[in-house]
Amino acid sequence: MNLSALRGATVLRTGVCALAAVLALTMLGSTAAAEPEKPSGLSSLVKDGRTWHLKVYSAAMGKDITVDVQRPVDESKPAGNAYLVSGLDAGEGTASWQAASDALSFLADKQVNVILPIGGRGSYYTDWYKQDPRLGLNKWKTFFTEELPPILDATLGSTGLNSLAGFSTSGTSVLQLAEAKPGLFKSVAAYSGCAETASPLGKRAMKLAVETWAGGNVVNMYGPDDDPAWVTNDPIINAEKLRGTNLYISSGSGLPTPSDVQYYQSTDTESGGIVPLFLGSVIEATTNICTHSLEDKLDTLGIPATYHFDPTGTHRWVYWQQALHDSWPLLAQGTGIES
Repeated sequence: MNLSALRGATVLRTGVCALAAVLALTMLGSTAAAEPEKPSGLSSLVKDGRTWHLKVYSAAMGKDITVDVQRPVDESKPAGNAYLVSGLDAGEGTASWQAASDALSFLADKQVNVILPIGGRGSYYTDWYKQDPRLGLNKWKTFFTEELPPILDATLGSTGLNSLAGFSTSGTSVLQLAEAKPGLFKSVAAYSGCAETASPLGKRAMKLAVETWAGGNVVNMYGPDDDPAWVTNDPIINAEKLRGTNLYISSGSGLPTPSDVQYYQSTDTESGGIVPLFLGSVIEATTNICTHSLEDKLDTLGIPATYHFDPTGTHRWVYWQQALHDSWPLLAQGTGIES
């Protein structure tokens, strides 16, 4: 080999080695700079007597979720968990179990952890396809069925026995969550919820809640109307997954009582109660149709449930509070205690 060829080979080898070194350093630098994924877990805990305020980090949503807990009457003994989820405003406003009902005082003498998640306004507590410009990133099904339960069991020393109750939009959600992970919630109560997502009626109800009232876009949740997610998340279509769960299902008829009329008149001076009375009646009449459809499907499948169909009543708190009282023996059974 002549001298010039030898020099050329040396230069080539040097160049290849240099390139390899640069690539190796680049890859190592990228690996070092990459942040490890933060796992779900308890971020903080503040105790205020029997009320515990938890911040639970959701890896699925990349943020802390507030979860308030009313501890059992005897904190020295393990207890089950009774999840109470709020409706459209998800406990962020005044339309929550804490603010609008006697749930906490009613359950104060019970041997149960009362679980009160806060957050997820307008989300239906489901896993959305993508982030919504108005409502953000929602992966609530993952949070409630995968992330939160083991954290609560470890933090509270609970028995692992769970019940779940919700009203209005969360009356749909609790059935979806029970179907998403059968057996996680031993007892489920749905008050004034529409157990449909794939039907025209179910889609209209969800669009009214998510888009008209919460300002989101259901396309970001389940996609366009023909997307299979509308069927996958429909409680009636997937009702077989409710087999083995203790079920309490209730709704009113939408026909207002004199006390309903008086209530709406006292809370709305602009229209004399006419507008909220109309809305409360129509919404409850709609959930009543959905609820009877669920009853028909469960009967066809031979799945037992406890039903309460009030011949009157509109879409408001006085009925959901009573429904909690009436369904408590069934919910208590799900947490492993007697009512």
